[in-house]
Amino acid sequence: MAFGWIDEQAEARRRAGLVRTLRPRPADSPLLDLASNDYLGLSRHPEVTEGAAEAARRWGGGSTGSRLVTGSTELHAALERALAAFCGFEAALVFSSGYAANLAAVTTLGPHGSLIVSDAGNHASLIDGCRLARGETQVVGHADPEAVRKALGTREGAAIVVSDTVFSVDGDRAPLADLAAACREYGAGLVVDDAHGLGVLGDGGRGAPYAAGLAGADDVVVTATLSKSLGSQGGVVLGPARVIDHLVNAARTFIFDTGLAPAAAGAALAALRLLEREPERAARAREVAAELHARLTAAGLEAVRPDAAVVSVRAPSPERAVRWAADCRSAGLAVGCFRPPSVPDGISRLRLTARADLSGAEIERAVRVIGETRP
Repeated sequence: MAFGWIDEQAEARRRAGLVRTLRPRPADSPLLDLASNDYLGLSRHPEVTEGAAEAARRWGGGSTGSRLVTGSTELHAALERALAAFCGFEAALVFSSGYAANLAAVTTLGPHGSLIVSDAGNHASLIDGCRLARGETQVVGHADPEAVRKALGTREGAAIVVSDTVFSVDGDRAPLADLAAACREYGAGLVVDDAHGLGVLGDGGRGAPYAAGLAGADDVVVTATLSKSLGSQGGVVLGPARVIDHLVNAARTFIFDTGLAPAAAGAALAALRLLEREPERAARAREVAAELHARLTAAGLEAVRPDAAVVSVRAPSPERAVRWAADCRSAGLAVGCFRPPSVPDGISRLRLTARADLSGAEIERAVRVIGETRP
């Protein structure tokens, strides 16, 4: 029977407690949201939604084609200039998603004959970029600059080191300065995904590379998403102008993909301008994360100390993690639930988003619900 193997895999997932289901949410959910990536609470901000609406009215519902045909508008160019200036890089290129941006950066900067050194804790989009790239990939221990040095020393020639800046599972930061030093010892480039750092870390939310003193370096390329702190949709690659020009000419997820919808570009640009006016939002997101961690650990829960806005709480098993998240939902709290194979260490977790717009009462309520529903 065609696709008969699908039934076998479905049964294996069911036995392992790893079945995933879609849960459409209403426009006005009554749940307290600690599951989304809306770190700065901007996705529903009036300026951001009006930015999306005005862009759609002016430019249309879609971009109408790939960026190299009709899909590049003046709005896209303005967003790229603003992102490059804000993050401290020479140039930027906007993609339809952060996933597409990561595939583009890794595949075009890790060509045949090159070495790609990848952190074991990297996001799936970076892992898939390594799989699609024609270079040789070596996976090294998590956040281990000495392992990176050892890998780079195994061969000569072109090489890149690929890492998240803030890892999405536990919210820990990569040692960016040490990674950059290792790269420079061997003439390698550093490619980092700042999806969970942009808007949260660095001066006014300018990102983890900015905080590490790497912004604008000619051997550093940064990817990020517009769908987290900026409350919109899409992705971006930032770096030297010659690298960005190379992506325009060589990145398949840029050349052959329809351009980012104008509404998403308009929303992201409005969010970026708002963040420039209100830089305190970044610090507030970090403060909320620290308070969540302190209250959870005081309640006897095993929570990982956050380096940005992700707070991770360990669960005993995949099944109990799913039940815990469901019980939280029943009590009015939405939390993320990370299980294998999404977690590289096999440990299931609740994943909480520390949003800048959470009040003290909401933080207290979230901790109470998590504690009362613990397995």
